[in-house]
Amino acid sequence: MHTSWLLIVLVVLAGISFYLGRSRAMQSAGGDMRQLHSLPNFYGWNVALASLVPAVVIFALWQAVQPNIINRSVVSMVTTEELTGGALNLVMSDVRRIANGLDAAISRGVMSASEARDLSVGDASIRQQLSAVGTVVGAEVSDNVLLAAQRYRAMTATGSLMQTALVLIVAVAGALYGLRQTNRDFRARVSVETVVRAVLIFAATVAIMTTVGIAFSLIFNTIKFFNLHPASDFLFGTTWNPLFRGGSSLGILPLLWGTFYISIIALLVAVPIGLFSAIYLAEYASPAARSIIKPALEVLAGIPTIVYGLFALLTVGPLLVSAFGPNGFLGLGWMRGGSAVITAGLVMGVMLIPFVSSLSDDIINAVPQSMRDGSYGLGATKSETVRMVVLPAALPGIAGAVLLAASRAIGETMIVVLGAGAAARLSLNPFEAMTTVTAKIVAQLTGDNDFNSPEALVAFALGTTLFVITLILNVAALYIVRRYREQYE
Repeated sequence: MHTSWLLIVLVVLAGISFYLGRSRAMQSAGGDMRQLHSLPNFYGWNVALASLVPAVVIFALWQAVQPNIINRSVVSMVTTEELTGGALNLVMSDVRRIANGLDAAISRGVMSASEARDLSVGDASIRQQLSAVGTVVGAEVSDNVLLAAQRYRAMTATGSLMQTALVLIVAVAGALYGLRQTNRDFRARVSVETVVRAVLIFAATVAIMTTVGIAFSLIFNTIKFFNLHPASDFLFGTTWNPLFRGGSSLGILPLLWGTFYISIIALLVAVPIGLFSAIYLAEYASPAARSIIKPALEVLAGIPTIVYGLFALLTVGPLLVSAFGPNGFLGLGWMRGGSAVITAGLVMGVMLIPFVSSLSDDIINAVPQSMRDGSYGLGATKSETVRMVVLPAALPGIAGAVLLAASRAIGETMIVVLGAGAAARLSLNPFEAMTTVTAKIVAQLTGDNDFNSPEALVAFALGTTLFVITLILNVAALYIVRRYREQYE
């Protein structure tokens, strides 16, 4: 709440600064806008940015640094036995929970501010007062944790107060500096555009550095994993059997096979339906039909993947069993349970239809009308024009749409967990349960496991594998796009 109000105050100060800067510029020009170097709004924006940008930078840095400082101070109060007996994150979770309970107790009048500030852990009433506001402090929570929560609360309150004062001082100082610069000869437009350019460069840098950070995080932990587990066994092993007590078999091939098998089935469903839908919408549908069908297709993209997973588990799986199971009406006996590759593949294909359809539709509509008119002028029919002119010209964009669908299929988790099962096996039977790389990443990092063990670090090796596969797909798609773009432009 404090953070929200501070940001609102900064925005209000920026608005006031904008008005003052614009007014001062007009005043310096004697009310004649033609005497100004830049438009009046640029002077207002210059003062507003001078007030807002430094304050926001200070605010962001403070938000990033303060928790680390407070956590280090608080952790020093907790004994080594408590840290070894429970994970540090769990201890800090108790500290923050109790600190919030102290705030709640003060706001409800159960405890005074002085009692919270001078916490006496030997007094059993403290625990009773916290329980009265819904913060249960059991016997497993030591007195040191209670004292750490009291310090955490005090330091957080002091830090927030100092942050507010510093940010507001910087905002006001920036506004005064901007107003001092403002006169009719000041190049306000250049100053504003410089700031905007710097913000855009910063945004691009953040995006790039985020990607680099993700890559290095995966690489370093993957190297750590390969120091504990042979790389050859991981890359070429055909058995996946993690055992946290040791002696694990961590071969990735069964997981890669399940990932590609399910993705291929999904693409076999999504690409034809999505592409044909896009062709109909772009070339054949009337405006009235398009206004109904296109939004209806795009609704599929907004459905959460967990819903698709439940749909696979509760509807598609049992329906397939009723057809291909031992007692199915086809009498084939191919399918033993609802969780299977075909179940996840079909549902994932339905999920991918809007990605292929919407993007392909936009690409087909972007093909110049002159190409169609030239084809009709040569006597080609509608279908011939679509098949021999429009689709080849739109092929680079369609390849991108298929790539996006493939990347989404490879990275999908919930549909696989609920629809495909958890068995890691090499099999061509689509009616058997299998699993994927993403599902096992979740499985290996779930629970209270030793993070330095090969069975936990293998998740990063799996992630690096997916990263490399996606990179290869992007390079291949880029090659296809460049080749056909040169041909049809």
